[in-house]
Amino acid sequence: MKLLAAILAIAILPLTAAAQDDTTIIHAGWLLAVPGDAPAENQSIVIVGERVDRVEDGFIELDGAEIIDLSDHYVLPGLIDSHVHLQGELNPNRRLQSVTYSAADWAIAGVRNARTTLMAGFTTVQDVGGNLEAIVALRDGQRRGDIIGPRMRVAGSSVTPTGGHGDINGFNNDLMHLFASPSACNGPDDCRRAVRELIRARVDLIKITATGGVLSQTAAGTEQQFFDDELASIVESARMMGRYVTAHAHGVTGVNAALEAGVHSIEHGTYLDDQSIRLFRDNGAYLVPTILAGVTVAEIAENSEWMTPEVRQKSMEVGPAMLAMARRAHEGGVQIAFGTDSGVSRHGDNAREFSLLVQAGMTPMEAITSATVIASEHLMMADDIGTIESGKYADIIAVSANPLDDVSVLETVDFVMQGGEVFSN
Repeated sequence: MKLLAAILAIAILPLTAAAQDDTTIIHAGWLLAVPGDAPAENQSIVIVGERVDRVEDGFIELDGAEIIDLSDHYVLPGLIDSHVHLQGELNPNRRLQSVTYSAADWAIAGVRNARTTLMAGFTTVQDVGGNLEAIVALRDGQRRGDIIGPRMRVAGSSVTPTGGHGDINGFNNDLMHLFASPSACNGPDDCRRAVRELIRARVDLIKITATGGVLSQTAAGTEQQFFDDELASIVESARMMGRYVTAHAHGVTGVNAALEAGVHSIEHGTYLDDQSIRLFRDNGAYLVPTILAGVTVAEIAENSEWMTPEVRQKSMEVGPAMLAMARRAHEGGVQIAFGTDSGVSRHGDNAREFSLLVQAGMTPMEAITSATVIASEHLMMADDIGTIESGKYADIIAVSANPLDDVSVLETVDFVMQGGEVFSN
């Protein structure tokens, strides 16, 4: 038996040494490995390849392992933004860009914004609306390692009623026929077609515009725009092909109709009511409140002249209502997943949403949990991201002060690792 044990030990040695060649150890002075649980001090995160191998007490060292010293930093999981638009950013030329940019132009803009987002500490995002060809190429390019950016789940173009928030609006009729959304649909059968065509193009989820929106160039309000049978057909078609549906919805009629149809989540939710809160809880649906987007459009409406009258009016009405909405949802026990609508706000400023969530009544820990544990569950990626635990991707950030004392410190991230690779240190 002793001889057998000796032979096995010799056989194992080369494998252990080989593993250490691809091993990195982070010495974390303060570690919030699982947001929602208490943080720990003086921890070692052992990373093998792109995933976390284990977390140990104290500062350990292994022969051949690279050591990253974050002993004077506050370390936590990479952040997740559940609502971004990487291909653009709200600006005075946005309407012109919508009819002059090609898919290639949108993809190139997305490369820049993806890098900015990663450097801000957001290692995973869900992109919920944009040029289909461009965003699929951007996602695939990041997965191949061709570009630097967060890992992405993408929806492509929004499924919208013709003339709805996700369709083109406010141009000459000839232009609108040329640039109409390929995912615009009318009636249950046509909406099934729109969903299936998006899935054929390899999107990860289906995004719908269940109500009017703030930035669409039309005075169509912010209430329900799909008929109930259209909503039901969209949700059913997506489920049959392994996708969930998330719904842009401001007005309460659209919020409740989408929840009753079985959507996975509501983006914005500005005018939700008590019935909405019951539906969220009964269905296990998520709210992505995007308070920062509301603050941003309200600021622009007050200080710039380039918004059209329709957009300006909606911006000044809807934007200021979103903070109170988030407070009401939080008090009602709704699952809140962090999301910013960046692209309306500036890319890289995503972490401003944390302070707004705290203003809405969340604790700093709850706000951080919404951007890690809860967001990973919302994106159906909890086996891979959201915490620093064995087997998960080594998506790790660090800041210079305690985010549980002042959550705004997350607006300045000192260290970013994604999948075991350091991008900012």
